[in-house]
Amino acid sequence: MLESIALWLVSSVGLLGYWGIILLMAIESSFFPLPSELIMIPAGYLASQGQMNLLLAWVCGVIGSLLGALFNYYLALLLGRPFIDKYGKYFLLTKSRMAKVDAFFEKHGEITTFTGRLIFGIRHLISLPAGLARMNLFKFCLYTVLGSGIWVAILLALGYFIGKNYDVAVEYSWLVAGLATTIILAYVIYYIYKNKKVFKNEKD
Repeated sequence: MLESIALWLVSSVGLLGYWGIILLMAIESSFFPLPSELIMIPAGYLASQGQMNLLLAWVCGVIGSLLGALFNYYLALLLGRPFIDKYGKYFLLTKSRMAKVDAFFEKHGEITTFTGRLIFGIRHLISLPAGLARMNLFKFCLYTVLGSGIWVAILLALGYFIGKNYDVAVEYSWLVAGLATTIILAYVIYYIYKNKKVFKNEKD
């Protein structure tokens, strides 16, 4: 079953092509919960099979990440904190979660738009406090491209390695399946808990 899902992901990314990578990574880099691993790892696999250009896939992944980050940046810049506090809960942008991201940004400064791209749970939200703080746009884009470039390269390399060592990957697929299942279950539980808590507070 895991192999079937993996093949479906690979074929889907292959079908969407480079423009699809840009679109999906832009969505991932905004506040929508779309894991970049499901996009760039299959792209790396396709590159190992000669069906995609590795450098071009990397460029498209970085461009998509930047576009999504800019969406969040301008969303925060133009609409402000009151809008995010009021409507963010519908996208898991709760006040408590935003407070953590804000604290991270305030503690470490503008460089967090670089380092934050490599941290799970922070990666796709760090653009919001940057927009609220009206961070210099050139520096924001530069740090975002550098951070995203590293992350995209790691995922592509993983996919490329799997493609070149397919038999080994299949042999240990049970381990990958166990880890993936654990992560998915943890995410679902977290999602349900957060939404339940948000709407309970809203009702009170």
